[in-house]
Amino acid sequence: MSHHALNAARRATDLEALQHTRGQPLDLLVIGGGVTGAGVALDAAARGLSVALVERRDLAHGTSRFSSKLVHGGLRYLAQGAWGIAMESARERHVLLTRTAPHLVHPITQATPFTPQIDGKGARMLSIGLRLGDGLRRAAGTSARDLPRARRARPDEILAIAPGVDTTNLRGGMIAHDAQLEDDARLVVGLARTAALHGARILTRVSAVQVSGDGARLRDELTGAEFDVSARAVVNATGVWAGETTSDIRLRPSRGTHLVVPLDRLGGLNGQLILPVPGEAGRWVFAIAQRTGVAYVGITDEEQPGPIPDVQTAPESDIMFLLDTLNATLATPLTRADVVGTYAGLRPLVESDDARTADVSRRHATIRHGGGLVSIVGGKLTTYRQMAQDAVDAAVEAGGLQNAAGDCHTRDLPLVGAAPRAQLAQIDAPRRVVDRHGTLAPEVLALAQGDPSLLQPVLSHLDVLQAEILYAAAYEGALDADDILDRRTRIGLVDADRHNARPVVEALLAESGQASAA
Repeated sequence: MSHHALNAARRATDLEALQHTRGQPLDLLVIGGGVTGAGVALDAAARGLSVALVERRDLAHGTSRFSSKLVHGGLRYLAQGAWGIAMESARERHVLLTRTAPHLVHPITQATPFTPQIDGKGARMLSIGLRLGDGLRRAAGTSARDLPRARRARPDEILAIAPGVDTTNLRGGMIAHDAQLEDDARLVVGLARTAALHGARILTRVSAVQVSGDGARLRDELTGAEFDVSARAVVNATGVWAGETTSDIRLRPSRGTHLVVPLDRLGGLNGQLILPVPGEAGRWVFAIAQRTGVAYVGITDEEQPGPIPDVQTAPESDIMFLLDTLNATLATPLTRADVVGTYAGLRPLVESDDARTADVSRRHATIRHGGGLVSIVGGKLTTYRQMAQDAVDAAVEAGGLQNAAGDCHTRDLPLVGAAPRAQLAQIDAPRRVVDRHGTLAPEVLALAQGDPSLLQPVLSHLDVLQAEILYAAAYEGALDADDILDRRTRIGLVDADRHNARPVVEALLAESGQASAA
């Protein structure tokens, strides 16, 4: 079995080893299995440190699976005057797009139509902003071959990307390019598997019930058994739940809601449609085409007070705001019945005195709590690698690990399955399987040897193969059907698909013997 394989058997082995360390502390214990925690585990393990990551539910169970599935170049932050964050975003986009995850990150074409909702001044400001974004692209080292320059476009060019736009008084618009993730949860799984390849122990369904600067008391959520683990440093990477892990952090959660709608209801969108929110400088609503026949429509930015739920639901007010804003530009408006799914995530914004969460900085913060305990909070998915580097740097200092840790080299460390685009194009496997698994696509298809029926889709209209279900359990750390429906694939984003696919997924797990007691 591959060293990067995550499954129930490896979990049991790693859990047993963690319980019997014979007094030898870990170098680093990471709490939280989202994109930041997985990034921290990879960074630390690649520096040669002994690492364990614990996640009380599943990889990418929280905010990390509820993004817009984009790798932003920082344009929004330019509009807010946050040049440093914008440049960091552009640099990290370049790393993901060209080095570490080109199998999961690809260019996307963006169209912003100049409709009556955008006056002449607004069009000029947008054009300036996009050209400044081009400057960031060049400064980050991303060539125009990878992401073409922004340009003014004729009405017919806008309609070629977004055919559903109302043509009445359409004055053309702007075409630009950014990067799109195949899937955010799959990025997290790729990070965790790559960390495992470098020796990290990745343990889902394990919670930290008490945390200190020299370790934690852990609970196996499958059995209820508790045990203590000592570590020279501990990183709290629990995102919006960071204040529950260490009480001296003040976060201001912000809710970001998305809708899932069929592509044909948008006239066959081919890329990303971007629309300014009337009266809101620097705020946008967009529709992003997915290769699965749907589009994600987002995003809101609303304060979310009160207790943090395990899974945030989308309130009706958010749904109607997104529909109303998008419909102002569509020839055939969407109705509530066109929404086939919704999802919402909570951004872990660091508390400030700003009046609105939309104005709170997205800059991340590394917080030292004394001893070897460090928290990493704030930030965003695109810049997870820099956040992880900063967190590990702080943990190395806090834990006195300078002699044990090598330099950070995640900027040039490909994730499992990564390869240059030319190499990916030559892999003998269906394109959609390569899109999700990269160079590991043949490994997925090999599970169907002797049983060709496993090369059939889970449901006739979906592009997820039955072999991918078995692969998720054998190699990607999925312990039950929910892990597969909601995180290893995105079948669960469409309510009807989730309902109809569940019996198929459960039967495949049962027949293969891969299902755990989760």
